[in-house]
Amino acid sequence: MMNKHWTNIKSAVSRNVLFAVITAVLLLSGNALANAAYAFDLDKIVRAYTLENGLRVLVAERHFSPTVSLYIRYKVGAVDETNEQTGAAHLLEHMLFKGTKTIGAIDWRREQPLLEKIRVIIKAIDGETMKGDAADKGKVEDLHRELTLLQEEARSLFRENEIDRLYTENGGLDMNAYTSYDQTTYFVSLPSNKIELWARIESDRMVNPVFRDFYSERNVVIEERKQTVDSNPGRQLMEQFLAAAFMVHPYRRPILGWESGIRYLDIDYLRHFFTAYHSPDNTIIAVAGNVDPDEVMQIIRKYFGSIPKQGTSARFIPEEPKQSGEKRIEFVSDANPELIIGYHKPTLPSYDDYVFDVINTILSKGRTSRLHKLLIEKKQIASRIDTTNGFPGARYPNLFVFFATPRHPHTNDEIERAVYEEIARLQHNPVPETEIKKAKNQLKADFLRSLDSNRGLAGMLSYYEAIAGDCRYISNHLDVIDKVTADDIIRVANEYLNADNRTVARLERRNNTSSTLHLSE
Repeated sequence: MMNKHWTNIKSAVSRNVLFAVITAVLLLSGNALANAAYAFDLDKIVRAYTLENGLRVLVAERHFSPTVSLYIRYKVGAVDETNEQTGAAHLLEHMLFKGTKTIGAIDWRREQPLLEKIRVIIKAIDGETMKGDAADKGKVEDLHRELTLLQEEARSLFRENEIDRLYTENGGLDMNAYTSYDQTTYFVSLPSNKIELWARIESDRMVNPVFRDFYSERNVVIEERKQTVDSNPGRQLMEQFLAAAFMVHPYRRPILGWESGIRYLDIDYLRHFFTAYHSPDNTIIAVAGNVDPDEVMQIIRKYFGSIPKQGTSARFIPEEPKQSGEKRIEFVSDANPELIIGYHKPTLPSYDDYVFDVINTILSKGRTSRLHKLLIEKKQIASRIDTTNGFPGARYPNLFVFFATPRHPHTNDEIERAVYEEIARLQHNPVPETEIKKAKNQLKADFLRSLDSNRGLAGMLSYYEAIAGDCRYISNHLDVIDKVTADDIIRVANEYLNADNRTVARLERRNNTSSTLHLSE
């Protein structure tokens, strides 16, 4: 699946060798032998290891600069939550920046009993406020006063943002984390001689996290949702689109969680969630940069090797039923119109997913793509048009999606009609071989550009190891892409891009008299 996460390759190549490989691939992209040689090089440049506790490690040695990028991915995301505890994976990401029993702690022996008292009071507050109108407001106010005093005392016993400080003072760059539907990721770039610092921090985070400021951070996430979703009509439209497109699969739920779920996220559940999924046997580490693989593995074994595995087993995820008719929703707001159209499709490693990568590029990637030329340049009815393959995640069957914004005074009706006309063109008229070859070359070039940095390489390696189960998925991707034909595009467009398999979400300006579009295909 070629998307923004395009993640993988293997270690110990000089910049000149990499440049030669890239040049060969681009110039000889139609030659199977050249692609086979490229795949062979990929297998050479990454060394893969599995520790006894199940931890998977990928090391790429590249002596471009005296730096290293480090990714640690946990194969857990929003899909692994329960319906009652939505937003748990995202809140847990926040909590894991709150330090450990040693990192940030000033006096852990005094702090620990205070945190237990705080936990009990939070559960009491939640239990009372859940009663709604029947809640004892006086009791809730008393509990809040007690909570405030305990929190103030506890905060005097730890240093905030200690993990950030340690990384920053030791030359850390690009430090961040994110939660998706499929996984949770932490990454940082450091001077090459600081790998042991990273291992010390991340292994301690895996074993001894302290969920400090839980109540306050939970409120921070609620406020984050209000600012980024509840006040953003486009984000609200997206949530409603996914909730309509998926009836039972957890891709229907927002990563941030529903506000009602966030408000009562339970700290005990969060600890259970952490223990169950943030385990070595559910973790991938990727290291790319100016390193010696043997020395890296000595450090990783020292800090991560003794962490016991949990025997993580995937939670049952219900399969989405086959859609048998178009779904439509309309969201009314004072904002400008927007349009989302999605079609169900398989995920990797299905061959049809590769075909959709090519379709995606033909339709919307670049100024010479079909939809850009038609809707933005020729008809001038859209200010934005884009497509995405593999939305909103890739661990499970997903969607091929069109995103569009009409250009005033044009409407969603006009955009929608034009999109269906372009789909019909794919379904009935073979894409010229020159256009297919151009799309394939663009996919290859985009992929190779993503490997230019250590961060891009480490990200790609860890992503596909987590999603596909083997980072070598990347090695064969370009070969499979080369096999896609005009007949494949016609078949896939007809099988998946049809009205019965379609979900449409439209944001319409309040008092807009535009009618909902009715089409026969």
